[in-house]
Amino acid sequence: MSSPGPRSLPTPRETPRVLGHTAAERQILAALDSGRLPHAWLIAGPDGIGKATLAYCFARRVLACPPDGPSAMAETASPTMGLPGRSIVTSESDGRLTDSLAIAETHPVFRRIKVGGHADLLVLERSYDDKRGRLRAEIPVDDVRAIGHFLRHSAAEGGWRVVLVDGVERLNSNGHNAILKLLEEPPPRALLLLVTGRPGAVLPTIRSRCRLLALSPLDDALVGRLIGDVRPDLAADERSAAVALADGSLGRALALADAGGLAVYHEIIGLLSELPTLNWTAVGAFGTRLTQRNADLLLETTQDLLVRWLGRLVRYMATHRPMPEAVPGEAALMARLGDRWSDPSHGLAAWLEVWEKVGRSFVRADGLNLDRRQVVLNAFQCIEAAVA
Repeated sequence: MSSPGPRSLPTPRETPRVLGHTAAERQILAALDSGRLPHAWLIAGPDGIGKATLAYCFARRVLACPPDGPSAMAETASPTMGLPGRSIVTSESDGRLTDSLAIAETHPVFRRIKVGGHADLLVLERSYDDKRGRLRAEIPVDDVRAIGHFLRHSAAEGGWRVVLVDGVERLNSNGHNAILKLLEEPPPRALLLLVTGRPGAVLPTIRSRCRLLALSPLDDALVGRLIGDVRPDLAADERSAAVALADGSLGRALALADAGGLAVYHEIIGLLSELPTLNWTAVGAFGTRLTQRNADLLLETTQDLLVRWLGRLVRYMATHRPMPEAVPGEAALMARLGDRWSDPSHGLAAWLEVWEKVGRSFVRADGLNLDRRQVVLNAFQCIEAAVA
């Protein structure tokens, strides 16, 4: 009997409950119950761990059950990822879950937000660039200025107005200044939820005016279980490799599986296993594949995995604690490289420098649209030089 095929992961807008962030939900619930809800929140953490999902849960809760009004929830909420075949009944009569922001999927607020039709919720996020076939690098300042127009009007349903900015670090300087002005003069019964994967890229003046909610990576066991729900077709070794490389990010684990990243990582480890002298014929052939048509996803995956491998190596050298091996041969390679240095601290500093240099080169190359093959070859050259 063949295994079931993959199922699509619900978008944050469609997902009824965030998983793995109970402590963050408790903080929000305490603020809602206190009667002194901060008007702006900065929800920060690594990509793919549920930041936007938490923000949507927060928005739905405020719009369905205003902090200064009676509960509007009368139906059962489902504490699941929204995957088929899952349903759990709550123990509370008003439809709320203990320690959860979830509301019922049958609730009108949930339904309207799911289809993007709630008049009191404004969502800003990167739009899709049809020409490049990818998300745009920035959120335009004109989109940010629309927030002021939205907040100047009374709530359409007589309650609160909520603005959700997914990727606030993607604003340019004008966009940051527009957000700052709104934070300095917040209107009553308005809530701004700013989601970011890079809080350091957000203006300090913005950060200082927000309640920070820092989310931690998901537990590996939870990531593994959720991957099994969404991608039951993955073999056990592929699922384990995805979890090992994901660093607690369900989104990253699924992206690696969907993009063939596990096979790419296996190939990268094979190439690096030739160190201290690389097989440049094989490396060159690998780089040539990145110049082919429709290879953008392969390039992004390769760059991410090279930086991720360097990060794993630095972590190993700093702790000398074994980590889950993503593919065969990875642990032996790390041990061999880590043992080459008579002074471990010098070796760690050298690899930290390589990690930062390679990461910066990829960011710069993407912004300047440099030759993709050469950028990857330069990364391998940098790694080889560090071992020499």
